[in-house]
Amino acid sequence: MGASAVTSRSAAPTAPTPAVPGAAYRNLVVATIGFAITFWAWNLISPIATPLGEKLSLSSFQQSLMVAVPVLVGSLGRVPVGALTDRLGAKIMFPLVTALTMVPVLLLTVVKDSYAGLLVVGFFLGLGGTTFAIGVPLVNSWFPPARRGFAVGVFGAGMGGVALSGYFTPRIYKHGENLPFVVLAIGLAVMAVVEYFLLADRPDRVVPTTSLGKRLGDAGRLRVTWELAALYAIGFGGIVAFGVYLPTYLKTWYDLSPTDAGTRAAGFALVTVVFRPIGGWLSDRVHPAVVTSWALGVVGIMAVCQAFEPHLVPGGTVFLLVMAAGLGTSSGSVFAMVARVTPPPKVGSVTGIVGAMGGLGGFVPPLVMGAVYSAKSSYAIGFMLLSDLALAGCVYAFGRMRDADRARTAHEAA
Repeated sequence: MGASAVTSRSAAPTAPTPAVPGAAYRNLVVATIGFAITFWAWNLISPIATPLGEKLSLSSFQQSLMVAVPVLVGSLGRVPVGALTDRLGAKIMFPLVTALTMVPVLLLTVVKDSYAGLLVVGFFLGLGGTTFAIGVPLVNSWFPPARRGFAVGVFGAGMGGVALSGYFTPRIYKHGENLPFVVLAIGLAVMAVVEYFLLADRPDRVVPTTSLGKRLGDAGRLRVTWELAALYAIGFGGIVAFGVYLPTYLKTWYDLSPTDAGTRAAGFALVTVVFRPIGGWLSDRVHPAVVTSWALGVVGIMAVCQAFEPHLVPGGTVFLLVMAAGLGTSSGSVFAMVARVTPPPKVGSVTGIVGAMGGLGGFVPPLVMGAVYSAKSSYAIGFMLLSDLALAGCVYAFGRMRDADRARTAHEAA
């Protein structure tokens, strides 16, 4: 009797993984491409900051501020945009934000010779960085839990728009100072039309009925929101910081030409793009907190190595690329945790807050690096600060975040 009961239990079929509809993959592809194009716009100033700075006789700190302003606005803007996506849906929000991003891109043709004008337009250019908070809840809603880590990781690869900007913007700029702005504006216009016709919200999407302020307040009261935000500020913030400042760092410290520096920075960004979905894929198989911990540990070690200011080849190149792999992996694994521990109706709001902190994590380092170099003629202190933060995140992710999903389950059961 006991044996047959054991046999019966062992033979019981496991619940099959729900089939992923074709619409899920269509939305994933379109959202990822749209994310990449708007991220290109978000990072449009950084690859040409050096020639703009030379033409306008800007200091290192002024250049850092010029490339950091869009990062700040794009980060903070994710909070209301994510909450609006919960209410209005990505079908409306994605093409709307993409189309609106065209305006500051075209205005750069008018203000490119004015530092004050670049700061003002850069403020509005930050709108391009908010599409992250639109795409995550869209993708999250279409894929079953067992596939969300990988799917959100693939969407996150759209941050490769930074690599596209780093590689193409300075090359197009050589053929005409207004040309990169015009080309990108056309790309945004085409993408807005494609998004309008091809994106679709899931039919059974839960639409919140409470006010925007209450939803943001509810998301802000979740402890896990701020824990994830801190980890994402290190991982994705590192990606953003290097995306906007690496060309300046390579030109200043290693005396590379703007084009060569932009190309190498694009290579760094490409590695982060490749490893972001890997971080999500690993998180579907291993707890995302464990993946995050190992990834940030690697970042911390590589930052220490780079702080000793090695030669670019081979040491600096190896250290920076391995660091890029760690940052990309951690940014994918952190958002796998968002999908795991956040109630579905709050994904957009939590994504907005977490994404905002990630972007803010990228706003401060370029300013710090510029200020440190101006004061000390060295970047070592900046890399040591990155190492301290990464290693702290490594310990916290492993020691605390492995229990975050169980804590949520226990809270909901109670």
